[in-house]
Amino acid sequence: MKPAPFQYFAPRTLDEAIDLVAEHGYDAKILAGGQSLIPTMNFRLAQPAVLIDLNHIPELNYIQPNRDGGVRIGAMTRQARVERDDLIAAATPLIHDTIPHIAHPQIRNRGTFGGSIAHADPASELPSVLVTLGGQILARSKRGERWIHADNCFLGIFTTAMEVDEILTEVRFPATPPRAGWSIKETARRHGDYALVGVTAQVNLAADNTCGYARLTFFGVGDGPVPAMQAGAILRGEKPTSDAIAEAARTAAQEDMEPGGDLHASSEFRRHLAEVLGRRALTEAFERATTRGGVA
Repeated sequence: MKPAPFQYFAPRTLDEAIDLVAEHGYDAKILAGGQSLIPTMNFRLAQPAVLIDLNHIPELNYIQPNRDGGVRIGAMTRQARVERDDLIAAATPLIHDTIPHIAHPQIRNRGTFGGSIAHADPASELPSVLVTLGGQILARSKRGERWIHADNCFLGIFTTAMEVDEILTEVRFPATPPRAGWSIKETARRHGDYALVGVTAQVNLAADNTCGYARLTFFGVGDGPVPAMQAGAILRGEKPTSDAIAEAARTAAQEDMEPGGDLHASSEFRRHLAEVLGRRALTEAFERATTRGGVA
């Protein structure tokens, strides 16, 4: 099929794009990588009257160090560039490990970092990473700019806290501490498919080698990223033994989520996957934290 008729704009500056979004409001859709939007338009599941293409705005394409040791990623930065970037690998290794899980290289060559987060697909990896790492997004409009923390960003399926006249321009992440470890695990029907269940994790070891914090976020099990708050609380202040990790993973699957079922996986099977993947992710994350902390 072909998309319904629409007006097309290709602004050359961010200010021009912001003006267009303010003018057209709910009638407009923003085109970033287009890997999700264009198929839905071709099937006429989305029929915007106006398409605003951000691909000609170079100021939205960058990876830069932040003053706190973290990273700043422009919204139009291609996922493939993030995958290969040395700064990303050093400062936020969870992002570096996550990008190869996203679809296929052809998709990552066009897909943008900010576009994936703004789309807020509940089975997508990058929103989960944003929550796990405690990142922030920068939303710009004619009214000014504001930072939205990951904890307040995702409101429901394909829905963020951004207003209709705002454009996501930057994503910011803190640096990974020296005694921290990370992991991403997911299960899909085929390589490159959306995950039936996935999880991202980051943990930190305190000076006495107990768990300083454990952040575990699941995707594919709700209307958006699902942080396993009770699982993290179980581990905090405890030695990360295999029994403690198993209890945390079991709590995450049974108490921190209410996964739905579909023709690909039942609710019960998703809980089972969540427990198994949660245990594997926490185990790997604590092993990495131990190695990076120089703990024998």
